[in-house]
Amino acid sequence: MTRRALIVRGGWDGHQPVETTEMFLPFLQENGYEIQIHESPEVYSDASTMDAVDLIVQCMTMSTIEKDQVAGLRAAVAGGAGLAGWHGGIADSYRASDQYLQLIGGQFAHHPAVHPDERTGEQSDYYTPHRIDILPEAAEHPITQGIESFDLVTEQYWVLHDQLIDVLATTTLPKREFDDWEKPHVNPAIWTRRWGRGRVFVSTPGHRVEVLANPNVRTMIERGMLWASR
Repeated sequence: MTRRALIVRGGWDGHQPVETTEMFLPFLQENGYEIQIHESPEVYSDASTMDAVDLIVQCMTMSTIEKDQVAGLRAAVAGGAGLAGWHGGIADSYRASDQYLQLIGGQFAHHPAVHPDERTGEQSDYYTPHRIDILPEAAEHPITQGIESFDLVTEQYWVLHDQLIDVLATTTLPKREFDDWEKPHVNPAIWTRRWGRGRVFVSTPGHRVEVLANPNVRTMIERGMLWASR
């Protein structure tokens, strides 16, 4: 049985929206998906397309979305379509849309930088060593089963979120001597969410292709797409 996947990509080029989404095309095809690719959220307002889609994979950092577009996306997910993505492509999209933020349940707020003396003005200023902690209660979840906590050196997301997300993994942001915040704090790193009859999957790790190539990150995203799909 053929399933339909819609990939919506674009926004800030630093997150490699084309290269990162291309990484997952073979996996989706091997799992029976017929794939459409769009470079704008405009497709979300096309009811005939959205009614037929089983999985929406979004990699659209920042950018803007029109009211009819976000309404179409919300309706598709509420109707049973899955929505999945990683990093800024899903957790830092359409900052001005409260309707989108409510759908996702968590929003990028910050990623700490290295010590001021080490900064060069490159993306790597925000690559810090940190741990992704798989929660004990997620040990048998189909997305995280068999995956143990692991370390990364990449952007560590500080996430503003609500209490209706189901957190599978967390990451603890430290309080360093040059940080302004008061103390270390735990943030969701991998989560799912139910929306109507649909499912949402979010991975905050996934800054660029080299992070997505990490076997743990890639496995969870692949499983997350299948879990979310209709």
